[in-house]
Amino acid sequence: MSLTDLLVMLAYLAGMPVAALALAGRQSSPQTYLEGHADLPWWALSLSLVATETSTLTVISVPGIAYGSGMVFIGLALGYLLGRGIVAWWFVPLYQQGRMLSAYDWLGQRFGTSMQRLASATFLLTRLLAEAVRLFAGMLPLATMLAAMHWHVPQPILLGAIMLLTLFYTVCGGLRAVVWSDSMQFGLYLFGASACAALLWHGAPSGTWHALQQAGRLHLFAHNAPVLNSPFTPLAALGGGALLCVASHGTDQLMVQRILAARSLRDARLALMGSVLGVGALFALLSLSGVLLWARNGGQTLAQAGFASPDALFPAYIVHDLPPGLRGLMLAGILAATMGSLSATLSAMTAASVGDFAPLCARATRALGCSALGFARLVSVGWACALVAGAGLFAHASQSAIMLGLSIAACGYGPMLGTFVAGMAIPRATARTLAPAFALSVPLLVWAMLAWHPNGQPLAFAWLIVLGIVALFGLAGLFHIMHFSHNALHNRNRRPHP
Repeated sequence: MSLTDLLVMLAYLAGMPVAALALAGRQSSPQTYLEGHADLPWWALSLSLVATETSTLTVISVPGIAYGSGMVFIGLALGYLLGRGIVAWWFVPLYQQGRMLSAYDWLGQRFGTSMQRLASATFLLTRLLAEAVRLFAGMLPLATMLAAMHWHVPQPILLGAIMLLTLFYTVCGGLRAVVWSDSMQFGLYLFGASACAALLWHGAPSGTWHALQQAGRLHLFAHNAPVLNSPFTPLAALGGGALLCVASHGTDQLMVQRILAARSLRDARLALMGSVLGVGALFALLSLSGVLLWARNGGQTLAQAGFASPDALFPAYIVHDLPPGLRGLMLAGILAATMGSLSATLSAMTAASVGDFAPLCARATRALGCSALGFARLVSVGWACALVAGAGLFAHASQSAIMLGLSIAACGYGPMLGTFVAGMAIPRATARTLAPAFALSVPLLVWAMLAWHPNGQPLAFAWLIVLGIVALFGLAGLFHIMHFSHNALHNRNRRPHP
């Protein structure tokens, strides 16, 4: 690593938290800590949404996938556009009806506190596991790139340092600091992706675009892949991408927290729909870098080019081909991607814990003798420790990390989305049938993720969401029939005999 690269990284790591805390202002209560005063501009919330749903794995993996499969992530972004439209007009009005700390407040209003806490506990568990996957896997390419530049940092120390820095501005500045830091972080790695794509395009020989078209590297979908295993077929990208987006941005506290922080319904919709432009731009730039690297290598496969996995492609380009300064900026961007998703997770999990388990938190606050704001900050620290501990569970996972993380989240997305839809579309739906159906659907999805491998490969995460919705409604229907039959038998037995 050159001195210029080191200075660029240190400048970012020192300046970003200071700027975020200055913009965040003082936090005086748990509400301001977790809601951000509900006065953040829509464009900042939009950038924060993009930074939350992307990570180091996005920056590292997308070019490698594009190298072998083309611009398929842009096809996935089209599905995201459809899904965000559904969320903006059907789900967002639910969250603008009153003051809420979490997405599951609405379930509590509709079905009672038991359903609210069951959904929130599911979110906390699946988010803990999914983010632990992203956290550990995101450290691997960063540690590898630093080692390639003769700066050897043990992975546990690197993980701990990034967690402490992220925890510092998250705990001190609350949601406002998270949103402002996310905005700066996304801007940084979008600029880095733009610079990489521009350099590769500038160095490409004439006729490259035509060669990419002839080789099918500009296609938006994978047309010959197994439909149950690939998330990039037209059906999986458009339908599955839309379904994933509806589930994540409509029912997941990680995303809904930004919607709750918007000034108005209009601002919430602008933030949501604007974020798909950011995601699409990032996917396009990273995918373009991947296909241009394929052209630069003369159409060789990854194995022929000397790469053991798709995730090794882009880090090697950053380390060996970028000029000093820009290389440091790109490394800072990869750090930014990790910290953005991590800070958002800590804030969202704290809000769900404090908002959905308020009586338990109130008793704990009295027992500890601290203020409500102090306790909320302690909860953030506790979840940070849990994430670091959980990251070690996936050190030897064999499945692709980005797909494993999405699959874990999908185990909760399907039943959660089904419950929200039932609450909106079925007036007679009750927690009596939905709660046990939800409780059984989640472990069923975990079994499907771990044990059901059609064609010898894991089931694509989009189909896990579909399976979760079907399981929830199927089990809820069964419990409704059982309850109806029980009541009918009970009423018949109570009738006086002639």
